[in-house]
Amino acid sequence: MMVEHTVKAFDEDITRLRGLIAEMGGLAEVSIQEAIEAIVRGDVELGKKVVARDKKIDVLEAEVDTLSVRVIALRAPMADDLREVIAALKIAGVVERIGDYAKNIAKRVDRIEQRSRFEPLTLIPAMAEVAAEMVHDVLTAYAARDPDLALDVIQADEKVDAFYDSIFRNLVSHMVENPATISSAAQLLFVARNIERIGDHATNVAEMVHFAATGTYPIDDDL
Repeated sequence: MMVEHTVKAFDEDITRLRGLIAEMGGLAEVSIQEAIEAIVRGDVELGKKVVARDKKIDVLEAEVDTLSVRVIALRAPMADDLREVIAALKIAGVVERIGDYAKNIAKRVDRIEQRSRFEPLTLIPAMAEVAAEMVHDVLTAYAARDPDLALDVIQADEKVDAFYDSIFRNLVSHMVENPATISSAAQLLFVARNIERIGDHATNVAEMVHFAATGTYPIDDDL
């Protein structure tokens, strides 16, 4: 009976960890979408909403940290179970950073002028959509322990990188031709760079999901 109770308690802790990470991920997804919307529309109030939401993501990460340490200390998980807890701990940290990137984007809303002059403002939302899908899919992969979906997320990062390269070239050319817009163009470069980092972090989570599910990290031959 004691063993059964311990197993049940561990399962409940894991379910709670997954729930916290799912909640963090959901908030991060919304923040990415709203941060980009705020940038495109110049909506300062929406940007402030994104910045404020980041505090909730931070609180959830702290809950994951506390619960993970407690599980390791009290349950002494082994093998697959230990991988699960460690993955949750690491993933929470990465999702928190994704939330930070969305917050950083939102803080730039009032620093971009003459939005209609920037062609990349039509590319940045598309780039952000791919990155947000990566975040969504990698959290789905985590919940389902699906290493194949995790590999799909890793492959999708190439699309984000391609968007970034295109936006970078476009903005640099724009700055050369229109020196008066350098400040705003630099802010858009910062936005694009943060989206690119979101894609990188989603890829990092995908690698952790693959490890938690299979005990191995993905290698080039898998992709």
